[in-house]
Amino acid sequence: MEVKNTLTTKGQRDYKLIQQALHKGDQSAYAELLNLYRDSIYYTMLKMTHDPYDAEDLTIEAFGKAFKNLQQYTSDYAFSTWLFKIASNNCIDFIRKKKMHDNIVESGENKTGSLGFKIADNELNPEEEIINNQKILMMREVIHRLKPHYKKLIELRYFKEYSYEELVQELNLPLGTVKVQLFRARTFLYNILKNSEEKI
Repeated sequence: MEVKNTLTTKGQRDYKLIQQALHKGDQSAYAELLNLYRDSIYYTMLKMTHDPYDAEDLTIEAFGKAFKNLQQYTSDYAFSTWLFKIASNNCIDFIRKKKMHDNIVESGENKTGSLGFKIADNELNPEEEIINNQKILMMREVIHRLKPHYKKLIELRYFKEYSYEELVQELNLPLGTVKVQLFRARTFLYNILKNSEEKI
């Protein structure tokens, strides 16, 4: 498909990267698209959620959904417009679900402030437990395939539950570098696990 003349120079650049990613499986093209729009998406998510952790998760989800459905993008409009629409819609859904959850918790509180009913049963049935164990094993296998510094970062952050300050001290890296590397590692994990989960 030819690039539409209505696209800006930036739009044409993005379209070429998308074609490289789709038809040549060029991982550097995916990485470049991520680097071009990561910060803009993150700050948009932060403005909508007012929570840096939610914004980080939603940024990863937005790129995961966009890359998974990249073949649906057409050059009728800019890639950035399409990407921001995916991110915004996903964020709106997240906020709606979060508000619904908060309302359920509040409506379930009695006058003493304790919950008057169980919201969900935390115990897994045998089938769910098997699936859950499969996912845990899958995650560990994926982590072992990451580059050493990403592997260590994920293990410290999510298995040993290090804070950002502890990561800075342990790895002897600036906070900004730690956050960027952690973001990239989580992006890799999210995309791999998302594709693998559908096969379970």
